Amino acid sequence: MPMNTKTIIILCSIALLVIIAGCKTRVSDDAFAQCLSDKGVKMYGAFWCPHCLNQKEAFGSAWQYANYIECSLPDQSGQTEFCIQQNIKGYPTWEFADGNRVSGEVPLEKLAVITGCPLYGYVPTGTTT
Repeated sequence: MPMNTKTIIILCSIALLVIIAGCKTRVSDDAFAQCLSDKGVKMYGAFWCPHCLNQKEAFGSAWQYANYIECSLPDQSGQTEFCIQQNIKGYPTWEFADGNRVSGEVPLEKLAVITGCPLYGYVPTGTTT
């Protein structure tokens, strides 16, 4: 009988941990995107770029608060003069206030760590900006 009680306690503990993990409070996507903009984070991209689309979709409706710079000409024949001057070579390119850049799709969690912007109810440690 003590083995069954111990098993029940362990199973209840695991269930409680799963429930708590599922209830992790996420900072609103709007607040996260606004924080990135406030910290000078920019994403250079192109409307036809599937990786850029993935980044936009990761933000959902909060994308409206992101600082996005369209680099493609409407006919896809080249880059805007601004993006040429900024030396943008690929999409997406994330640029941070300190001038550092990261190319390619960047998980929101990594953006949170780089910038210190809260994403899941905490300010990430190890920020670099």
